[in-house]
Amino acid sequence: MDRPLSFMKILAIIFALIICIIQYRIWLGDGSYREIKQLKVQIAEQKAQNEQLKAQNEQLKKEVLALRTNPDVLEEKARENLGLIKSGETFYRIIPKEDK
Repeated sequence: MDRPLSFMKILAIIFALIICIIQYRIWLGDGSYREIKQLKVQIAEQKAQNEQLKAQNEQLKKEVLALRTNPDVLEEKARENLGLIKSGETFYRIIPKEDK
């Protein structure tokens, strides 16, 4: 009767080890609860960044369309960014005073 008892103890130890291994994988191993939670946060951050970039792309598309179709917008950008002037115009540059 001593043998079945020791067999039961060994079986219980084996089951306990299996449960410990499974628990380790759930909480700390690859694909663990913590890792999945971190990936969900990263996915949410990436989706927010994608939405922001989509909005920025739409704004740039509108600007490109305006530059292609409206000569006044093109002239305004050329004056602003490149300092271009029309013939017969005089360019005045105003330099602000430096604070000393």
